[in-house]
Amino acid sequence: MGVFIVDVESDGPAAGIYSMVSIGIVKLDRELKTTFMGHFSPISERWIPEALAVSGISREQHLAYPAAETGTREMIAFLKDNSNDRPVLVSDNPAFDFQWPNYYCALIGEKNPFGHSGRRIGDLYAGLKGNWSAASDWKQFRKTAHTHDPVDDAMGNAEALIHLADTFRLKIKGL
Repeated sequence: MGVFIVDVESDGPAAGIYSMVSIGIVKLDRELKTTFMGHFSPISERWIPEALAVSGISREQHLAYPAAETGTREMIAFLKDNSNDRPVLVSDNPAFDFQWPNYYCALIGEKNPFGHSGRRIGDLYAGLKGNWSAASDWKQFRKTAHTHDPVDDAMGNAEALIHLADTFRLKIKGL
């Protein structure tokens, strides 16, 4: 099992209706050097300009990205090459981030390497603190700024998760 921190940027709120712009993946280990950045051209004519603007690119740039199938196959290969078992998706918002690779894998007839679930850093932290309302407080432990570059965002989340593992003596695969 490999643990992978995942962040997605998109041009709307729902996979299939809208399109993934990019995905950043960081393999969780002490070095945090194993990363993946995937770009995807739109799979839908629908898009929300304000949502795309978060990624810092134009619609024209998005249209010029590699085909969604290419990016999806590259993502699957990265996960396969960097995990001995089923990869585990960890995110600051798995309800959002999980849907995109899941949909894109189904779209090209491939199994989602992450299976059917993901884990949320905020829920882990809230449980560790014994306080449901503390679910966002872990973000203070990010070192890499949250820029909406998905690798940067996944990296910051990985750094925070390592901090939690060290502080609370958690046993997390890869650490």
